[in-house]
Amino acid sequence: QVQLVESGGGLVQPGGSLRLSCAASGIRFNFYTMAWYRLAPGNQRDMVASIGRDGSTNYADSVKGRFTISRDNAKNAVYLQMNSLKPEDTAVYFCNARLLGMGSGDWGQGAQVTVSS
Repeated sequence: QVQLVESGGGLVQPGGSLRLSCAASGIRFNFYTMAWYRLAPGNQRDMVASIGRDGSTNYADSVKGRFTISRDNAKNAVYLQMNSLKPEDTAVYFCNARLLGMGSGDWGQGAQVTVSS
């Protein structure tokens, strides 16, 4: 069965950094588009960053230049390096794995990121 396990969340001060990790199993990882989404209270679940099977990346305007998504196909893992964090980045961050034409794909359990002084 598909399993996506996130780690690396926590509490950080504004301007600080965190690195989220997502370990995938039960999928042929290199065929999937991987992405990070986030959900904050009162907001919809929005895509933060995605990375295709060819390594191409896409970022939300709100995080561009601060966040970096990467993948390691040998480890079946995807990462989100978050720098210069702002209070508005506070959210639950979800790992997503999706095949083209397969709907919403599979989701991790979520990792809480809180940016506060």
